[in-house]
Amino acid sequence: MQEIERKFLVKDDSYKSLAYSKTHIEQGYFATDPGRTVRVRIRDDKGYLTIKGAPKKGEFGRYEFETEISLEDAHEMLELCMPGRVSKDRYLVKSGKHVIEVDEFFGDNEGLVMAEIELESEDEPYEKPDFLGKEVTGNYHYYNKYMLRRPYKLWKDEVEFEK
Repeated sequence: MQEIERKFLVKDDSYKSLAYSKTHIEQGYFATDPGRTVRVRIRDDKGYLTIKGAPKKGEFGRYEFETEISLEDAHEMLELCMPGRVSKDRYLVKSGKHVIEVDEFFGDNEGLVMAEIELESEDEPYEKPDFLGKEVTGNYHYYNKYMLRRPYKLWKDEVEFEK
């Protein structure tokens, strides 16, 4: 399956009052090599195994495979992952015909709030709510796998002005 998404920094917390859902996510990684990512995720009471490819140069889309696994297996797999975890709350906000996922990060990535919108095509129009700030699609700093190795707390002062 091809995943096409755009990422944005979030300017304020107005998304919280617009959200129709909130879940907690813990995820760990088996591989974060250039060109591939393999992760395990626990989202509230469900487990998932996900494999992602790299985006093609100049494009937003990339291959993604995800399958649900048992919660027990997800907990076991988290123990086998590389050191570190990404912890976040995810809020879902309806925006026109799309759903925007807003992630509020914790731990070493505390203070970062980012939004993603998945599209059918790279040029598909979408409504941009006021809480969306600067677009950071393709900026490797904002990939979860990067934040695992070099958390937001280490570089936030370099990019704080970008909101």
